Amino acid sequence: MKKNIYSFLTLFFIITLFSKQAKAQGTWTPVTSLAPDTNVGVMLLLSDGTVMAKTIFCACDTIGNVWDKLTPDSTGSYVNGTWTRLAPMHDTRLYFASQVLKDGRVFVAGGEYGSGGSKAETYNPLTDTWTMAPNSGKFFADANSEILNDGRVMVATLNGLGNGTTIFNPVTNTWSAGPTCHNSHDESAWVKLRDNSILFVDLGDVTTERYIPSLNQWVVDADAPDSLYDPYWYETGAGFLLPDGRAFFLGATGHTAIYTPSGTSSPGSWTIGSDLPTIGGSLYGTTDAAGAMMVNGKILCAAAPINTSTDVAFQAPTAFFEYDYTSDTFTQVGSPDATIDSLTDISSFETTMLNLPDGSILYASQYTKQYYVYTPSGTPLAVGKPTINNITQLSCDTFKITGTLFNGISEGSGYGDDWQMATNYPVIRLTNGTKVYYARTFNWNSTNVQRGVLLDSTLFTLPAALPNGTYSLVVTANGIASDPTLFVNNACTIGIEKNKNQNISNLVVYPNPANELITVSFNANDGGNYSLSIIDVFGRTIKQENAQSVVGDNNYALSLNGIAGGVYIVVFQKGNELVKTRIIIK
Repeated sequence: MKKNIYSFLTLFFIITLFSKQAKAQGTWTPVTSLAPDTNVGVMLLLSDGTVMAKTIFCACDTIGNVWDKLTPDSTGSYVNGTWTRLAPMHDTRLYFASQVLKDGRVFVAGGEYGSGGSKAETYNPLTDTWTMAPNSGKFFADANSEILNDGRVMVATLNGLGNGTTIFNPVTNTWSAGPTCHNSHDESAWVKLRDNSILFVDLGDVTTERYIPSLNQWVVDADAPDSLYDPYWYETGAGFLLPDGRAFFLGATGHTAIYTPSGTSSPGSWTIGSDLPTIGGSLYGTTDAAGAMMVNGKILCAAAPINTSTDVAFQAPTAFFEYDYTSDTFTQVGSPDATIDSLTDISSFETTMLNLPDGSILYASQYTKQYYVYTPSGTPLAVGKPTINNITQLSCDTFKITGTLFNGISEGSGYGDDWQMATNYPVIRLTNGTKVYYARTFNWNSTNVQRGVLLDSTLFTLPAALPNGTYSLVVTANGIASDPTLFVNNACTIGIEKNKNQNISNLVVYPNPANELITVSFNANDGGNYSLSIIDVFGRTIKQENAQSVVGDNNYALSLNGIAGGVYIVVFQKGNELVKTRIIIK
């Protein structure tokens, strides 16, 4: 009897455990519409919430120079979003450096295949145009890159020993010499740490080095505890900054390694992480493979059987896992094709992932038009949650927003050396009922990660034809959203808005712009009480004063002391008569 009870309890425990594991797993959903063109690699999140995806389309070769754009629908759904085709690049590229710039433009350089191996260009989403960068005299191919805190981009170069770098300034469209690495950076994954230093493992070795911004130098760091590079083809996987400040590297050997920074330019320390799982007798590894840190802190990653010879460079099938850094464990999850646990004919290098502003992950296999969205389980990490301090209106449709953690706690998505799809920048979402809109952010003050309580800021412009009304506004970074704040979009008109009553006429507010004082001048047909209010972009009343009008001309001086600079609405109300006018306070 005890044996039966024990067996029953054991069975109940197993069923309960697997039920909880199943519930804890995220879900895949296919994007409803097929893309116009076949995917062949990197996807980038633009600062207006849209996605641009590199395709194979081109009338010139089989590498491609065209990107498709995915725009979420009116409810904010990427699954039900619409596709359009963007203007082609000047050069064809496959496996190349890529960064979204602080002003919202896109930078690309090189290409392991195609005509762009030694060339770079920038894309302007506002004009849908590409502009060539000047000749750098360097060869990039599938080089890595990182955006520095001042907005310049450090790009690895593969001339000579493959240990050089060059720096692109997107403001001046010029190149300058970058610091030289100690060993080859080819095929390496770069990880930006909390102190803004950049860490990688040297090609085919366990030696590591780190870029120190204050020194503008690469310094030798501690050795990794195990080999991460495939010994046959010298590929490796992605690296990620973990929420606790450590760095996690996935290896093509099936091994992983965890780095703890020193907090200074001195070497940090490494520990061995858990190996990736073994499936069907084969150890899985990341021989170039997509990964993304989800809003719950876990890493969704693709992997395939490790190489055991030089016969085949990239193995199949590809399986998907979630890595939990708190327990150093991997859990296999289903594949985008719900009928199987892995993608039979896909190698891990053919996978791409991207963090979306709604907290999900966009996925694509190369050489397909079908995209998928992975929605993770659990709740977003509180440690990665942005906060909003203030919004100031600078012009008709342009605002400045300040707060903290606008750049998130990691770079978001990773792959290896072949392209970068970081999303550690602010994206602003506006919601009114079921309607969702994204503003366009630009001129972020920082590209660092895990900035803690340091003040962040960005400018943003409202989407065209945004209806007047009250919105819930959030800032997202890597899909983790701030608490919502109230945002009021008023009609952006020049002059005075008033109702149909005619007891008040010739109302003028001057000077405009103003510094310390405004005068409200008007003509009244009768006497009586009236109020003057100053309203900010949140719809909050910043100041209100009451006065008594007389028949004829009236002038009232209103002090602006203590009111921050920005755009405001002055509201005059007398009885049922309401007059509004927009002012700028310097």
